[in-house]
Amino acid sequence: MKSIAALLLVASLSALMGCNTVKGVGQDLQKAGSAIEGTVKKN
Repeated sequence: MKSIAALLLVASLSALMGCNTVKGVGQDLQKAGSAIEGTVKKN
């Protein structure tokens, strides 16, 4: 579980570095939240 969380954190940070606007950050955070929620529901 910790390795999954670490992987998602790295992916989220990479996505955040790639966007230039506040709107983009919000969208990236929403996608990361959805991915985390999906992972939690599977377990």
